[in-house]
Amino acid sequence: MTEGIILLAKPAGQTSFQSLGEVKRRLGTGRVGHAGTLDKFAEGLLVVFAGRMTRLAAFAASLDKEYVAVVCFGRTTDTLDPEGRVTETGSVPSRAEIEGALSRFRGAILQTPPAYSAVHVGGTRAYKAARAGEPLVIPPRHVTIDRLDLIDFAFPEATLRVSCSKGTYIRSLARDIAESLGTCAFVSGLRRVRIGGFLLEQAKPPDQFDPQTDLLPPERFFEAAPGLGRLVVKESWASRVGNGSPLEAESFEVAPDGEGLFGAFSHSGRLLAVTEKRAGGWRYAAAFPEPQPDKDTV
Repeated sequence: MTEGIILLAKPAGQTSFQSLGEVKRRLGTGRVGHAGTLDKFAEGLLVVFAGRMTRLAAFAASLDKEYVAVVCFGRTTDTLDPEGRVTETGSVPSRAEIEGALSRFRGAILQTPPAYSAVHVGGTRAYKAARAGEPLVIPPRHVTIDRLDLIDFAFPEATLRVSCSKGTYIRSLARDIAESLGTCAFVSGLRRVRIGGFLLEQAKPPDQFDPQTDLLPPERFFEAAPGLGRLVVKESWASRVGNGSPLEAESFEVAPDGEGLFGAFSHSGRLLAVTEKRAGGWRYAAAFPEPQPDKDTV
């Protein structure tokens, strides 16, 4: 079995790509993708998709995430992380001052991504322009911080727990909190502990991943992804849905009342498609036809 969902615990000091390399080797396939890259210095949860399940990665991108971040005040770097060059120094605020500043960053905020980030600006990756010393104006974006708590302070470092929407940069959050206090900071440690309903404690390090026991079925993704529903396709419709035939309410055992995205499963639990219901009717967002066996060669 070379398809399914993998919860991977990426170690610090290893790129996300390097972590996937071990998974590919153990699965014996290169058809592997993931949602939400972690910086090399960071550690924590990667949700990985293998085989045909790589088509689910696009739907995972919208899931909210939770981090534990260690923010070092009084210094900053050009990358806003420990791998960069120190560019500025400043004062270290007190625990009370940091706690007082956090309320300004809860809820919907505007945030400018770091110069060293993968965002596209005018067709150029921001980090490429930064490395080349080229000026680049990165427009701010709307993000949502659902939770922002100070859970420890050991001079000069504050440990924060952050739950946030997609597109949020914890490095930018640390920068902005420090600037609001008239100083500077960088993220000295970062651990991602949750993506949607998936938790870090459920994950395995790359060198402990076992394809026989650690490949999760696609149902687990729909259980852990708020906003994605699950439908059961009538047995008489299973082959038609798997092959992309036009959908209608009668295709399902119980059709949903509301609109949205739904995983369409057979009675046996096989994922047939991701479907979308809108006012205008049904459409396919992704299809998972039954794999065809290789033809015998003469």
